[in-house]
Amino acid sequence: WPMPSASEGMSRTGNHQMIRSLLSIPSFWQTEARDTIPVHPESDSTLQEGDIVFRRKRSAINCDSSCFWPKSSDGLVKVPVNVSTEFCKLLVYRTWIAEAMQEFTTLTCVQFINRTTETNYISVVPGESCWSHFGKIGGMQQVGLMKTGCMSKGAIQHEMNHALGFLHEQSRSDRDNYVKIMWEYVIAGEQGNFGKVNSNNLGLPYDYSSVMHYGANDFSNTSGKATIVPIPDPSVPIGQREGLSNLDVAKINKLYNCCSNVLHKPNDTFSSVNYPSSYPDNSNCLWLIRIPQHQIFLQFDAFDLQPSPDCTSDYIRVYDGSSRNSSVLLDKLCGMGSLPSLVASRNVMLVEFVSDEATAATGFQASYSQGEDSASFTELGDISNFCLANIHVQN
Repeated sequence: WPMPSASEGMSRTGNHQMIRSLLSIPSFWQTEARDTIPVHPESDSTLQEGDIVFRRKRSAINCDSSCFWPKSSDGLVKVPVNVSTEFCKLLVYRTWIAEAMQEFTTLTCVQFINRTTETNYISVVPGESCWSHFGKIGGMQQVGLMKTGCMSKGAIQHEMNHALGFLHEQSRSDRDNYVKIMWEYVIAGEQGNFGKVNSNNLGLPYDYSSVMHYGANDFSNTSGKATIVPIPDPSVPIGQREGLSNLDVAKINKLYNCCSNVLHKPNDTFSSVNYPSSYPDNSNCLWLIRIPQHQIFLQFDAFDLQPSPDCTSDYIRVYDGSSRNSSVLLDKLCGMGSLPSLVASRNVMLVEFVSDEATAATGFQASYSQGEDSASFTELGDISNFCLANIHVQN
């Protein structure tokens, strides 16, 4: 969840380093990323709530829209990223980071792109702790990932979410209605990790399952004693790091005015923005249908998109999986008329809708339902583009 404001953190550049892949494939030239960072990464900054960098000279409640990453004319929030060679050279690290970033790309309009010459960007580096600056600070800003403590999809997403402008869920202004802080069990000197702020909660519910929520026993001074107890039901699990929750996704999309959605009911309907009125220009919308089990059957109940040669202007595309790297069930389609039903091979399907700045039509309305299971498949992302400023083939 986002604060209504943020503070800046200092950034710095590091030295260049060339390393050779362990598999004798092309080496990676990584610019402006240090191999290690201290726990408190900036000399004029302080680490708050365990993993957030605020610059001391600015209050954390004096930020405006400049703290958030800008939206492009195509409706996407493009966040340039490069990744340290220390992560790029090992497949397991590349996979974890790729899967974490891919989920943002699939479920929101936030797109992590390969940094080329952009001035403002994120540099993912190894650290002695897990930490991030809060929001966009300007220039190069680091996200530190400890190899032995941060390398899971949810933990990486937690830090990247800080960089997008979100703080910890249990710090939001209404948290006392949902959790009780057991101060007597908090490690001496760590009470600051459990502060509460005057937050902008975006009109969305408190989320026990948020990837931004602390675990029940975090910073406890006594084994087995919780520092955070959900109320009224203390058995509610908190502190998961499996991945973005549905409300995490909703909050990102609302903060950045995205038109992406996660659909998780066994049967549901959805439509383009403003349907049956004309959809807006420069849309880039995604619907991830992710039901508990069985195949997905998709039917377009109404379809009216601006026609163009090869559907280069406005179009629908449907993927048999959870990302744009999945197999295509329906390639770029536009115009008007009825469409056949589409069937996914498993329990996930991605629907993409793109419009340009020219004439718009009424859009579409679709419905889906669950069917029987079929063979499943596994997708594997890659972060090669984030790792490579240049590729140098070793002779």
